[in-house]
Amino acid sequence: MSIVLFRVDERLLHGQVVIGWGNQLRPDRYLVVDEKLTVSGWEQDLYRLGAAGTEVQFVTPRVAREKLDFWRLDATRSILLTKEISAMGCLAEGGLLAGEKVNLGGIHHGPGRAEFLTYLHLTEDDISELEKLEAEGVEVTARDLPDTHRVNMKTLLKGKWKYS
Repeated sequence: MSIVLFRVDERLLHGQVVIGWGNQLRPDRYLVVDEKLTVSGWEQDLYRLGAAGTEVQFVTPRVAREKLDFWRLDATRSILLTKEISAMGCLAEGGLLAGEKVNLGGIHHGPGRAEFLTYLHLTEDDISELEKLEAEGVEVTARDLPDTHRVNMKTLLKGKWKYS
């Protein structure tokens, strides 16, 4: 499998991904799945600057669904990133990510978000999206860096809901 990490992280390409995960997983390419970024050349340029010379492709969720099998078979080691849980959910629909592991990275504080971990704040809609991912056969865990403790969904959600 040439997609070495599926990750949801609202900041997409930043130090934790490029240095933390990148140094361990050694990707040749970052696949950024985001509807809005596909039409914003200047934002793409900013993300490419942060990618430390590694190739970056920007695609919509629809295009990502079409290319998923190709990327899996391609020898190019890739990290696939989405900004939102719902975008990863779009990729997973119909079992396309069944058997895969999805990493939840940084989703930070915002309106309607409750803290589950210091780097993970979720809304009720996020919880529903995560449950759909798991129903599609995806293993969802939270982990900000590769050398930190992995938290599975059951542990993450158990008794932690502080939504107000």
